[in-house]
Amino acid sequence: MNHMQNKTVVITGASKGIGAATARHFAALGVNVMLLARSEDPISQLAEEITSKGGNAAYSVCDVARYSDVKASLDMAVQHFGTIDVLVNNAGLIDPIARLTDSEPEEWSNIVDINYKGVYYGLHAALPIMLKQGGGTIINISSGAATSALEGWSHYCSSKAAVLMLTRCADKEYGESNINIVGLSPGTVATHMQSAIKTSGINPVSQLDWSKHIPAEWVAKAIEFLCGPNGTKYKGTDFSLKNDEGRRLVRLPLI
Repeated sequence: MNHMQNKTVVITGASKGIGAATARHFAALGVNVMLLARSEDPISQLAEEITSKGGNAAYSVCDVARYSDVKASLDMAVQHFGTIDVLVNNAGLIDPIARLTDSEPEEWSNIVDINYKGVYYGLHAALPIMLKQGGGTIINISSGAATSALEGWSHYCSSKAAVLMLTRCADKEYGESNINIVGLSPGTVATHMQSAIKTSGINPVSQLDWSKHIPAEWVAKAIEFLCGPNGTKYKGTDFSLKNDEGRRLVRLPLI
């Protein structure tokens, strides 16, 4: 982890699941972590937990569906730590799950605002900072849903497809500026989101046994891998943990 010494990682959706696991993982490696989420209590408690164990953490209440929140939070990270070396665009929702005619337009649009526009806002706010400091890494949490249509997931599938294209476009525009922009498709992860999927009973994913889902800590390790020198090989693409190649590179158990 020498390449991450004295670096700063900003994580959206850091209050639980993949975001919280990533914060703990990087903090344990001596990396500065900036925690972003809509709810203050969970991220303040997580920051306190990390600090109590000798880590370096700060937090900012942030709704990624509001650009002013994202911009202010990233500016705060720079003021607090000096740089933003990695941005993990992790914040995302899937609930409520519903077929198109059963969906509520405002709820459907809210998912798109968070899952898609939230990533754009992160890119827009982080890129000038990274360009000024001479480089950085942006990891957009993606999904197999970006390329596979699933019943009841029109909001999630379409927003993740949009994020995949944002990753490609951002790499096209800034990939030659020492900025590594990559998507990470982890497969199904044992988080609250999978509980919501299970409850919906819609499409085959809801029928999966809990044992089929990978731990959030595995995703954190994949994020660490993509922040390293070997991660540049996957810039502008989605790196997948759903195959043996990806898991072998991250040193995770094979399928």
